[in-house]
Amino acid sequence: MDSLGLLQPLHNLSSTIFFSKQRSCRLIHSTASLKPLPSKSLNLSKPSTLTFALAESDSPQPSETSSNSLLLQLSKCFDLPSDYFQQLPSDLRLDLNDAAFDLSNGPIIDECGQELGETLLNLSRAWEQADTSTSRTLVKKLPEMETSLTDGAKSAFGRRLISAGKRFRGMGQYGQGELQKIAKTMITTGEVLSANTSPASVSNESKSKTRMFKFGELQVAVSPEKAYVGAAISFVFGILSWQISQGIQSIPESSLEYANDNALQLAKSLRGSLLALFYASALLSGFTTAGLLLLAKQLSSEKDS
Repeated sequence: MDSLGLLQPLHNLSSTIFFSKQRSCRLIHSTASLKPLPSKSLNLSKPSTLTFALAESDSPQPSETSSNSLLLQLSKCFDLPSDYFQQLPSDLRLDLNDAAFDLSNGPIIDECGQELGETLLNLSRAWEQADTSTSRTLVKKLPEMETSLTDGAKSAFGRRLISAGKRFRGMGQYGQGELQKIAKTMITTGEVLSANTSPASVSNESKSKTRMFKFGELQVAVSPEKAYVGAAISFVFGILSWQISQGIQSIPESSLEYANDNALQLAKSLRGSLLALFYASALLSGFTTAGLLLLAKQLSSEKDS
């Protein structure tokens, strides 16, 4: 009986230990089940990232600035005092004349159309005359003309704006930076106008583009035919100058008879001056003929390419 009494506490103790272990195991298992799994947390984070990316892609992008609005901005840049161009220093006035030349150089009527071409010609004259008021009035007309331009005219207009804008940019800082604002707006507008044109129209314009020489108000288009004609005229003039110089040289000084020595010295000096003049004319005519022939050959190769 005593042994049975001793066994009963041992049995109770073992059962207690067993139940306590089982409870602890259940507690550990329940605690572990409450922890979020790393893989599930990663899977939950992916949809939020994708949703954010989709939200960013669906957000509206800012539209590109149209050429018409840029031309309006350019007209505001020319809202300057009436004597602004006249007060520019002499070196900046020369740059302004260069900008006028780049704006109106070449067959501008054929490239830009009658209305826009005449407007750009008048604008270039206003720049040459440092007329700020006329420049402002003419630039304000450009936004209205832009809507009716063809792709080729827009491309030519854009190239001219870029070229003239670079001249304004080369003027540097002056006053409150008005010239740099004009330069930046002109270049940006020109790039937008050139980018909106088709490659076919640009290639056709590059083939039909001719070189121009400008002498004040006079513009002369240079073509291979005109270069050959100029070379022929220069050659004939050189031959005539050479023949005249030979005729003067054939007259001996001993045949010169005058009343006094002063008249004789004057005749000899005149003879020497005429010889130098016609020899120089013959030499310059030879160089001009060679240069025009090379220019005609170069223009012909550019036209064929």
